[in-house]
Amino acid sequence: MAGLVKEINEAQFDGEVMKSELPVLVDFWAPWCGPCKMLGPVLEDVAATNDGRLKVVKVNVDENPDLAQKYNVMGIPAMFLIKGGEVIESFTGAMSKQALNDKITPYI
Repeated sequence: MAGLVKEINEAQFDGEVMKSELPVLVDFWAPWCGPCKMLGPVLEDVAATNDGRLKVVKVNVDENPDLAQKYNVMGIPAMFLIKGGEVIESFTGAMSKQALNDKITPYI
């Protein structure tokens, strides 16, 4: 079940996210961020639960600062739900699988 969440970089962002036919949940995170680490298994669960209806990717803010700046990421973890190249929802902070599913379900 592990491995549904793909880590991408700025060069891959356009193809993986902006041109995706599925809605994409983008998690901006960093390896040193405790809440980001707590969110990891939740994202894997959400990706597995919504496989085929939602794509989940992670962007390391330390390695992709321009992308983080473009999306005005002030705190992490920061998640953006992007559909058809547009941000349709965003939320910050670690949350339970149930809370995250409740937030994204109306859009997928």
